[in-house]
Amino acid sequence: MEELSKFQAFIQCKCPRCRKGDIFTGSAYAFKLQKTNVNCPHCNLKFEREPGFFYVAMFVSYAMNVAEIITIGVASYILGLPLIYENLWYYVGLILFGVLLCSPINYRYSRVVLLHYLTPGLHYVPGSGD
Repeated sequence: MEELSKFQAFIQCKCPRCRKGDIFTGSAYAFKLQKTNVNCPHCNLKFEREPGFFYVAMFVSYAMNVAEIITIGVASYILGLPLIYENLWYYVGLILFGVLLCSPINYRYSRVVLLHYLTPGLHYVPGSGD
């Protein structure tokens, strides 16, 4: 099996240490509740490094939501929705729909960003878990 790059492991939500085990059970838009694995199924890395570790992911998710809100608002304006008072509820509806549509992705990738890029001392170890 060929080794994944850091970016590929990030996109596929793989463990930051072995880049083989899945961080989540199931897919982002499955009907089952999304769940983060406690340990990596391949190298047994404990994902929640300390109690309350994933609370920091809320800040990452907040930044992702702000970026999505700005993107949806600007895209609506560029695509022809005039920025006037009568269209206020159209903007609100579009933004709410977009944020709700992206919330499963925000949940997953806020945790993946935290594990891959914002956790000091957590690095790739080739051959871990073999």
